[in-house]
Amino acid sequence: MGLSTPSPREREQRFRDIYDAAYVDLLRFVRRRVHPTHAEDVVGEVMLIAWRRLDDVPADLPAARAWLFGVARKVLQNARRREDKHDAVAVRLAEAQDDPEPVAAGHHPDLVACRIDLGAAWPLLSATDQEAIALAVLDGLTAPEAATVLGISATAFRLRLSRARRTLRRHLDQTDAARAPGPVLPASERSPR
Repeated sequence: MGLSTPSPREREQRFRDIYDAAYVDLLRFVRRRVHPTHAEDVVGEVMLIAWRRLDDVPADLPAARAWLFGVARKVLQNARRREDKHDAVAVRLAEAQDDPEPVAAGHHPDLVACRIDLGAAWPLLSATDQEAIALAVLDGLTAPEAATVLGISATAFRLRLSRARRTLRRHLDQTDAARAPGPVLPASERSPR
């Protein structure tokens, strides 16, 4: 027995389910990579592609979400090529914090110092490292989902993420070392004024 072709109403409902499940996360994903005024246009293009290729979208909603992130990534890459831009993926750390109570958590001195250190270390990472960390931490994708976005295996993504985290840790450690006060010299060893 052959599989029945879904009715137009069933196709529309499937698309609505995918849209509802992924739109907010997809918009956040895109906003970290383009100017906020362009994000909705990119997401609109991604959703148009999803509608046109609905039969290619995985049935499982988490897998569909990862598939949409992959399409968004390709749309963004194509836009960069058209504009002759070869810049790294720019992730806006300031927009990463969607904490509804920033006063309670965001103003603790240790957290502020950590954010400053992270802000200083982030640009030192390669675009590949930034993207791996962003997919895992900021976008909350699992390794298989992030691998789908990047078009690589889950194992390759795990290795890439591990390297990226090590590199970020090294940059953060260097920031900590640079901020640490130097040794205090006895008065007899200080240079005279």
